Amino acid sequence: MSGGAGDGAPGSMLAQPLRPPSPGRAAAYVGLFLLGALVAAAGALVQAAWFPGGLLLALAAAVGTFLGGSYATRSRGGAMAPAAGWIVTVILLTSSRPEGDFLFGAGGGSYLFLFGGMALAVICATVGAMRQPRDGSARLGK
Repeated sequence: MSGGAGDGAPGSMLAQPLRPPSPGRAAAYVGLFLLGALVAAAGALVQAAWFPGGLLLALAAAVGTFLGGSYATRSRGGAMAPAAGWIVTVILLTSSRPEGDFLFGAGGGSYLFLFGGMALAVICATVGAMRQPRDGSARLGK
């Protein structure tokens, strides 16, 4: 069974060198990063306003963004780009300023939003759409 896709043979995808993403794909990742940041900022405001419904709405929006990015780009990177934007924004919003102001309170809902969103980002990146080999219509995993 040599020469099949995935075994490292010269014609397989594993033997191909890595290429930088196309300009369109790079722009999509940047846009997804910014969308993830926007969803995180909106979720930070909504999750505390209407507890527990706001928390569920904020986490559902995060999951939709992560999975939507994965399906739009057909890759795990499409889920990781908005997840990275979400995590960076949430971390920046949790840091306190010298004046003592910060956006998140010390309640349980805030911690559920923080850690739940991070766990959901990992789950969505793991479960999200992946590229399939283009060898034909044969069954995968022979």
